[in-house]
Amino acid sequence: MIEAKNLTKKFGNQLVFQDLNFQINQGEFVSLIGPNGSGKTTLIKILMGLEKKTSGTLDFNKKETIGYVPQFRNIDLDYPLSIEQFIRLNLKFTPSFTKRKSNNQKICDILEKTGLTSLKDRPLGLSSGGEKQKAYLAQALLNDPQILILDESTASLDVEVKMQLMDLVAELSHKYHLTVIFITHDYELTKKYTQRVLLFQNKTIKNVNLNNISENMFGKEQ
Repeated sequence: MIEAKNLTKKFGNQLVFQDLNFQINQGEFVSLIGPNGSGKTTLIKILMGLEKKTSGTLDFNKKETIGYVPQFRNIDLDYPLSIEQFIRLNLKFTPSFTKRKSNNQKICDILEKTGLTSLKDRPLGLSSGGEKQKAYLAQALLNDPQILILDESTASLDVEVKMQLMDLVAELSHKYHLTVIFITHDYELTKKYTQRVLLFQNKTIKNVNLNNISENMFGKEQ
């Protein structure tokens, strides 16, 4: 589904990475690891069309939709939207009654998929960390992506909440054949949930067998 050949990125004279060569197959659950500043986020921005490569290729079907779940962030207690209203932000406004009806059904379906139906009217600012991340996940899944990017989405969450979120992602990945790219500094989650590891090291990337990874490969969370 995704293939990089000699992919290189520079900002001016500053080399971020060079000659990346890797493949990610449809339906794979892959961890992207390495120290802060090694190029993980830049690679994802290129994949999402937010940055331009310097040279090489990054090929994937441009018709494939990408869903993005960010790192946990605090939201003010008086944030005015409920969980459902927050998820709806990812829908385009339409004057069409038929389309609005379809969108309402889509919202109901995604709330059900992510276990948020009973919480849909809860103010997002008063929701727990795990509930907030589920809301971000639901928002990312709303447009039926084929590729789901988790950008340190479990950072700052309690261990039990991390497991609950990753259990849900793993279930959805298996059920809907989602390709998942998990950017993380978490050794235990990588071992437990992902099938393969791509390691940023020395300004390039390499495949690492799950049995050969060590905690010092992951760098530190900031």
